[in-house]
Amino acid sequence: MSTSRMNAIAAVTNYRPIEKPLNFSETPSKGLFGVNVFSDSVMRERLPKAVYKAIRRTIDNGEKLDITVADAVAVAMRDWAIEKGATHYAHVFYPLTGQTAEKHDSFLEPDGKGGVLAEFSARQLIQGEPDASSFPSGGLRATFEARGYTAWDVTSPAFILENPNGTTLCIPTAFCSWTGDALDKKVPLLRSMQVLNTMAQRILKLFGDSDPGLVFSTAGCEQEYFLIDRNFFFARPDLINANRTLFGAKPPKGQELEDQYFGAIPERVLACMLETERELYKLGVPVKTRHNEVAPAQYEIAPVFENANLATDHQYLTMTTLQRVAQKYGMTCLLHEKPFAGINGSGKHLNWSLGTRTSNLLDPGNTPHSNMQFLVFCAAAIRAVHLHGDLLRATVAHAGNDHRLGANEAPPAIISIYLGEQLTDIFEQIGKGGARTSKKPGYLNVGVDTLPAFPKDAGDRNRTSPFAFTGNKFEFRAVGASQSVSGPLVALNTIMADSLDHIATELEKRTKGNPAKLNSAVQDVLQQIVKEHGAIIYNGDNYIEAWHKEAARRSLPNLSNTVDALPVLISKKNIDLMKKYNVLSPREMESRYEIYLERYVKDIIVESRLTLEIAKTTIFPAAVKYQHQLASTALALQQLDKTCCTAVLDEVNGLAKELQDSMHALEMVIGNHVEGPTLDHATYARDHIVPAMDRVRKAADRLECVVSDEFWPLPTYQEMLFIK
Repeated sequence: MSTSRMNAIAAVTNYRPIEKPLNFSETPSKGLFGVNVFSDSVMRERLPKAVYKAIRRTIDNGEKLDITVADAVAVAMRDWAIEKGATHYAHVFYPLTGQTAEKHDSFLEPDGKGGVLAEFSARQLIQGEPDASSFPSGGLRATFEARGYTAWDVTSPAFILENPNGTTLCIPTAFCSWTGDALDKKVPLLRSMQVLNTMAQRILKLFGDSDPGLVFSTAGCEQEYFLIDRNFFFARPDLINANRTLFGAKPPKGQELEDQYFGAIPERVLACMLETERELYKLGVPVKTRHNEVAPAQYEIAPVFENANLATDHQYLTMTTLQRVAQKYGMTCLLHEKPFAGINGSGKHLNWSLGTRTSNLLDPGNTPHSNMQFLVFCAAAIRAVHLHGDLLRATVAHAGNDHRLGANEAPPAIISIYLGEQLTDIFEQIGKGGARTSKKPGYLNVGVDTLPAFPKDAGDRNRTSPFAFTGNKFEFRAVGASQSVSGPLVALNTIMADSLDHIATELEKRTKGNPAKLNSAVQDVLQQIVKEHGAIIYNGDNYIEAWHKEAARRSLPNLSNTVDALPVLISKKNIDLMKKYNVLSPREMESRYEIYLERYVKDIIVESRLTLEIAKTTIFPAAVKYQHQLASTALALQQLDKTCCTAVLDEVNGLAKELQDSMHALEMVIGNHVEGPTLDHATYARDHIVPAMDRVRKAADRLECVVSDEFWPLPTYQEMLFIK
């Protein structure tokens, strides 16, 4: 038995709750929520009334920030943070690495008299200057041009990050270069939300709502993740460096018994979940749901809906908190889309809608066929996804997601919309001349007198659709578990704004300011959208081969991997779209294309080097040791006129030779550098390096099933997934 396995078993069997367990009865979750956030209630209490109202106008109505209020905010924020033990403040930003970044500065400054003062000025609040030279810019900046700026995002509240040795005031910020180009995930998101508000206001005005307040997109992200014992993690160089297993034979029992899904949560895992939720409550993250996922050792956490910008920031906090708290319980949180081959991967289902502070604009109501405003917003989504499904697909394209999309656990790479029976019927009626009825949801009676009859939805759910309507929102299921949701949100907001712009223009042209003409104008526009864009609607099984053929007939793109998907970012259609609405300039679009392609290449190169290193230094030596044992045993028995081990020895010899040959082939393809554009490098990595890695893995995984357990050096799948 391997040392890592023995240590992991000991960790599980000897697990005891922490010495001072969390006590929710002393401080209920309601009392914990937002205690470490510079929230509305804190601002109302600490800021002068005029300053507070000015800040609220920016947050609630999208008005331009009044910089003159920053001094009062900085003083109040500093005093609040110091009272909570903070010694430093940090501008937290979100560069194109997909991770968070932060620069910490102390509140303390020399007073010139041998002492110090706690200082935090308006300038320090509003603007920071981290070195931008080592962050990816995709050609926007030369590496020797270092200046970059962080800018305070007043719409995302500051918070306190706790550490056993102190606390830090964290201020969410945008990040841009000295030239004004966006170097982060936040600036384009805020731009896209701004234009979405502008176009949605035009629609609402046509429907008679002259003062609806700010219209914003909302998001709720279902985060899937794996938890494994840290003893196993540190015994796997591939997990340490690539966040996924590059080797591993399928265990005798995987997920086929379907006994993990929504099953009882193991004690150590539940303890970790409870502390994670407690920490997230303090930070104002409205986590709601937890459960076992499909694969063994896989779990999910999900919040309720929030403003999309805030939800994006909270998603970063959720991922970092999951990883940090897991360590306290002797586990590692894996966020890779496919850490274990052959079983369910991890996504981040992005539930997206839009509304005002008082209403959800994608809520169909009880009679959706007569809810013209809802039908307009729903039709805008249909048109948007049909015209720009390729852009949506590109926002979820990266090496990790290539292992997941298209398998029977995630939607395929073909983007389509599921509307459900009720809405599909309504839009079919519209296509034929006008909708007059809605299918009723009804009640469900399961035939047990003690169980109540309960209302059921008007349609079933489709778990295979990449973009499904689920009651009062759309669920974009193709986002990868490790991703920021900013990119998909930028695309969704912008393509929706484009369609709302189109519809508003058509309705304004047809009504010419006469409200009496609105109903017939809406009917005409909706009918045209159904006719031109109805091909995107598909309510069937997205996994079956027949759908691929049907999608091709409908001219829906099938961008099956990252290298195929990313070039659409620089297509004229998508560059013109982003430029038109000032969300991303052509330079910024091209930079992201280069950055994401380069990241794909780097990921594959790291994985290929790891594959070669582990195969050479760990797996092949184990096979040779076992060969030696088998050969020695066979030779000894042969001298006694007995035969044994020869069949197994022949198999091990053959697999060892296959492993050796595949390692040599992989080494050759890694060494063949490709000259030319980044796309050429990425194409070479996909077409040559990835298949060569797969051949090494195939031989190694077959050896795992033959080599004696005492010689096998790596923790196995059945150990990592089932020792909890």
